Amino acid sequence: MKVLVPVKRVIDYNVKVRVKADGSGVDLDNVKMSMNPFDEIAVEEAIRLKEAGTASEVVVVSIGVAKAQETLRTALAMGADRAILITAADDVHTDIEPLSVAKLLKSVIDEEAPELVIAGKQAIDNDMNATGQMLAALLGWSQATFANEVKIEDGAALVTREVDGGLQSIKVKLPAIVTTDLRLNEPRYASLPNIMKAKKKPLETKTPEDYGIDVTPRLQVVKTAEPETRQAGEIVGSVDELVAKLKEKGIV
Repeated sequence: MKVLVPVKRVIDYNVKVRVKADGSGVDLDNVKMSMNPFDEIAVEEAIRLKEAGTASEVVVVSIGVAKAQETLRTALAMGADRAILITAADDVHTDIEPLSVAKLLKSVIDEEAPELVIAGKQAIDNDMNATGQMLAALLGWSQATFANEVKIEDGAALVTREVDGGLQSIKVKLPAIVTTDLRLNEPRYASLPNIMKAKKKPLETKTPEDYGIDVTPRLQVVKTAEPETRQAGEIVGSVDELVAKLKEKGIV
């Protein structure tokens, strides 16, 4: 069984994001970039399926700027077998929208014919949480989102997923799309020998034109701003004073 994993290059989750002075976007100059944490979990899960003998090959795909090669090499160092980079933007500030990403991934899937796609539930830069669902719709495949446990048995995926009320266990027929949540696993660190080996693993480069997909943005960012500073709290001496304060602020 072949497993395909989409990965995205984002600002490292340890970095404090800075908004540009003119409000036109986020400042990316000299900022550390890394693999989206949810995608890292997806890569780890795919590798574990291969180590268990369930999967025969793990292919990783990234869509964005040429520097996303670094992200793909990280996935290869973790244990993925080969990578595909679709260079869809020249400017690091250009974010390819979920529908365009889903269309490109569908084209890759049509060529690669995987039985399972494991993707991060969302990217931490735009928090769209839409690509996996859109991809499932375009393919007409089963989908299991927000997975915190995945098992493959008898041509189906048994997925325990996180929902508002707790956990839900479902069974979806393969081929399927699974999106990962934080508690699915703990991603491994790539060892130095594996990092060196990753440099020799196949990495194919393509463009949206190769698939006949238009990635022109449909959305426009009008303004980006820092969150408002939270005001300090007030200490009250009694319940009556608390109620009075709440009424004063129009909360009750």
